Amino acid sequence: MDTTTLAAFLAVDLLLVFTPGADWAYAIAAGLRDRSVVPAVAGLITGYVGYTLLAVAGLAVLVASSATLLTVLTVAGAGYLVWLGCNVLRQPAVLTADEQPVGASRRQVMLKGIGISGLNPKALLLYLSLFPQFIHPATGWPVAVQTGVLGTLHMTACAVVYLGVGVLARTVLKTRPSAARAVTRVSGVMMIAIGGFLLAEQLS
Repeated sequence: MDTTTLAAFLAVDLLLVFTPGADWAYAIAAGLRDRSVVPAVAGLITGYVGYTLLAVAGLAVLVASSATLLTVLTVAGAGYLVWLGCNVLRQPAVLTADEQPVGASRRQVMLKGIGISGLNPKALLLYLSLFPQFIHPATGWPVAVQTGVLGTLHMTACAVVYLGVGVLARTVLKTRPSAARAVTRVSGVMMIAIGGFLLAEQLS
């Protein structure tokens, strides 16, 4: 895989990671109620480990066996980005912290994080719709290896962003909810633009 492909993937992935959702809400809850958000974020990332393993196993077979399927998944992924962006613009997120029981153990906090990310069907859709757009069997890298690299980049991006969100929750998002809405609107516009570009490229 070349650096251009990795940079393009990271740009799109960061756009999605920066969009507020269930993971953000949990990271914020941890930041508001606990001195450390590390167990919460560790749980969220552990949930994504399972999806990465599924993607490595499934995409390695699917993409390698059908170029047509790759095109279909790419179009589906682009459509998903446009749909998600439209939904974000229609209903900008107003972030609120989930209630976290005071005194919960680090293990309980981590397990809840695993459940939040691991049981989120949108996460699996993200893996199956976004990753194929950046996987190129002709490069000589095995598809499974390329998928693993993309999964690792995604989990790293999630860890950095969610840690930052949790740490800054008390000082930024709690006192400035309009900032969260602004981030959401910008993300929605960019998702629609990227999805539209990918659709145009596939249909041209």
